[in-house]
Amino acid sequence: MTRSGTTAARVRFGTMLLAVVLALMTAGCGSIDGRPAPGPAQVRVTVQPEPSSPPVSPGSPVGVSVTGGQLRDVALTSADGKRVPGELSPDRLRWTPSAALAFGTTYTWSGTAVDSEDRTAPVTGKLSTLHPRELLHPKLNIAAGSTVGVAGPVLLQFDGHVADRAAAERALTVATSVPTEGSWGWLQDDNGGSRAFWRPRQYWAPGTTVTVTGKLYGVDLGNGSFADADTDTRFTIGRSQVTKADIRSHQLVVVRDGAEVARYDASYGKESDPDRNTHSGIHVITEKFTDKRMTNQQYHYDVMEKWAVRMSNNGEFIHANPETTGVQGSANVSHGCVNLSTEDAKAYYDSALYGDPVEVTGSSIPLSSRDGDIWIWTVDWPTWQSLSALGAR
Repeated sequence: MTRSGTTAARVRFGTMLLAVVLALMTAGCGSIDGRPAPGPAQVRVTVQPEPSSPPVSPGSPVGVSVTGGQLRDVALTSADGKRVPGELSPDRLRWTPSAALAFGTTYTWSGTAVDSEDRTAPVTGKLSTLHPRELLHPKLNIAAGSTVGVAGPVLLQFDGHVADRAAAERALTVATSVPTEGSWGWLQDDNGGSRAFWRPRQYWAPGTTVTVTGKLYGVDLGNGSFADADTDTRFTIGRSQVTKADIRSHQLVVVRDGAEVARYDASYGKESDPDRNTHSGIHVITEKFTDKRMTNQQYHYDVMEKWAVRMSNNGEFIHANPETTGVQGSANVSHGCVNLSTEDAKAYYDSALYGDPVEVTGSSIPLSSRDGDIWIWTVDWPTWQSLSALGAR
């Protein structure tokens, strides 16, 4: 072989050796021993809301999620160093707070996510919650564990005006152990703020368990107002007790679970004076007093009466009145209340529950919105449904 041939062979051999080395390096991802060289993590971390978002309501969705790996640890910390409690999903793909965020606060995310090759990505970012113009507090009228009469409505009362009633109503649910058709209805503001009643289409079925849930905290109620709390309750409908009050009969009849259990001589409002009528319509028992002061400037009286059971916010009670005992059962002479003897009034007082209906008939003056709180059973069902901020459903 000539010298020039030998040189060409050496060049070919060198080229082949370089190709083998490059192939080995490629097969080993940059490592001759076959171990993969470190590369960027494949895991992707997403925080909600995005760090660039403007301040959000504390009721907005908040959390961390990951794709291509799992979360190792997550913390959401306020400026004063307090960590928000949270829960990591069983598959470690999502972390969500288990406690509410505060209004007007900035929080910082921290933590780590890791992929299958043990490569990590940080959990970072900040989120801020807004400063509301006004906070409104919601309150339900029925305490948890209560036993309620078959006409008892649920009342949600706010301590200020709710401009966006639909937003508030969307946060409310009513669940019943017995299928029950019902609806929310918003009445005129009273007691310092907006209010909504939930009533069934017909009287509750006795024994029904009712669970009311209001996921209201952080809900935008309009005009810069936000709800400052959730609210909920769970109660049971008791026996069916319906009081029949026909003013023409001068009797008060108590029907329990379909059977008459009591009949009392009574004196109703004086029909000849429109300001003294006992109003016709379905009233609802709301309060009971062993002693109740009753005053009326128009008729110049200020008296204490025993065993008073409120059936309307217009001043109508079922109560003892010894002064009218002589005409109870024969004449109507009261100022609108239902007068009973002391013994009968005590018996009725002992039997009455919040939510018991009192069906008054025979009066020329109907119960109406002028009578205050619970006149809702005088409204026909289609009209009541129209009072829902979400319409008939």
